[in-house]
Amino acid sequence: MKIQWKLPQAWMSIAIFAVLLAAVGCSSAKTTESGETELTVLLDWYPNAPHTFMYAAEEQGFYKEAGLKVKLVTPADTNDALKLVATGKADLALSYQMQVAIARSEDIPIVSVGAIVRHPLNQLMVLDSKNIQSPKDLVGSTIGYPSIPLDQAIVNTMVKADGGDPSKLNYTDVSWDLIPAMTMKRVDAIIGGYINHEKLLLEKDGHEVTAFDPAKYGVPDYYELVLTASEEGLKSKSEAIKKFMEASAKGQEYTANHPDEALQLLLDKQSSEFPLDADIEKNSLSLLLPLMDAGAEPFGSQSEQSWSTVIDWLKEQGQLAKDVKPQDVFRNL
Repeated sequence: MKIQWKLPQAWMSIAIFAVLLAAVGCSSAKTTESGETELTVLLDWYPNAPHTFMYAAEEQGFYKEAGLKVKLVTPADTNDALKLVATGKADLALSYQMQVAIARSEDIPIVSVGAIVRHPLNQLMVLDSKNIQSPKDLVGSTIGYPSIPLDQAIVNTMVKADGGDPSKLNYTDVSWDLIPAMTMKRVDAIIGGYINHEKLLLEKDGHEVTAFDPAKYGVPDYYELVLTASEEGLKSKSEAIKKFMEASAKGQEYTANHPDEALQLLLDKQSSEFPLDADIEKNSLSLLLPLMDAGAEPFGSQSEQSWSTVIDWLKEQGQLAKDVKPQDVFRNL
């Protein structure tokens, strides 16, 4: 998860984001002179490989064919996306399945409308030189994490499921300095890094890395990345959001069939503020495509079973302020 999640404080301090809210604008239904419905979509991070399908849909004209004018926006802070959607200042936002469940437990009216990356990218990583064969071998070791207690819960679950004692793990908050913490041997392992980003960067720098998938060690096989809307937004723009998902599915199909061309559309849009490494993004997209494939189901489809399992695990870990019903947290459009 690429955000530092401090939900109660963040929700109470939405006023401090007034400047950003004004910049994004209001999400009430707007149309262009040509009759297209405008949608503002907030990314979870700066534009990178997981977002390729949207840039492909935009550049191939799929959104325009659906009667949409889509504005893809990088939030000034990665904490902002859900708050802006919840307050009606954006229409859609990419976020994380577990974060959506936590938000709903705080009575924040966010709903997931599509599973984009269907399996965990945030994985427990160790350098091969550490000779760690499985999570239980980390007992007595130091784990670096980026200020997110949920990451600790993931590792604790993995170690326990593997037969180790999580109470004997040591954690150190390294913020987002995950890679240097690992390479400078300040920690023995990291959580909070993604296999399609941090792992690839480490390997490009010559470090052999093993990543342990949480879903294989007691953590639910959760949706890493989901597309979210607000309850009110679903009422006022349900048809436009449905068209967005359908056009995005075409963008994903184009990306799967033409990965190099689709990725180039993303690379052509990169800014000097967020430069991309073409090799890293190419390897990232290759890794992501099978993790985004819904098989026989439509692109973005979600199951109640997935949400129920994730909610139950979060409850067990003490991450939910109150109980959450799966049917309240997601919609298949």
